[in-house]
Amino acid sequence: MKKFLLLTILTIFTYAQSTFSDPQPSFDEPRKVAIQLYDSDLKKVNHNLSTIYNILKEYPEESLKVAVIAYGNGVRALKKDYDKATLSRINSLMEYDVEFVVCKNTMQTMNWTEDDFIDGVSYVQAGIVELIERQIDGYVGIIAY
Repeated sequence: MKKFLLLTILTIFTYAQSTFSDPQPSFDEPRKVAIQLYDSDLKKVNHNLSTIYNILKEYPEESLKVAVIAYGNGVRALKKDYDKATLSRINSLMEYDVEFVVCKNTMQTMNWTEDDFIDGVSYVQAGIVELIERQIDGYVGIIAY
């Protein structure tokens, strides 16, 4: 009976795992995902973050690169005065090497400085151009909401 139960659990576990396309994700061939964040609506931002957590659960850590590119109104979600619980989730994702990138053009339009933003984000001049360049570099562009 124990063998049957063990075999059943192993079978369920095996079929519950995602199947990956070739080439399989690895350290040398990681999956690369660029998520667009262009809206600061709290529900939408948290939906994006949940999507990232789901992606992180499926791929081995060393075989995945995730970048969140914030531009336009989405930049607000990375400011220090944004929702504290959401910022905590963002900081947690940074610990898993999720990269958060802020558009300087939006910052300049809104008269914001780097001091207005949480620690750990990086900056590019044009967020939309960063998305284009990431996709040329092999990142899959995703709009999660």
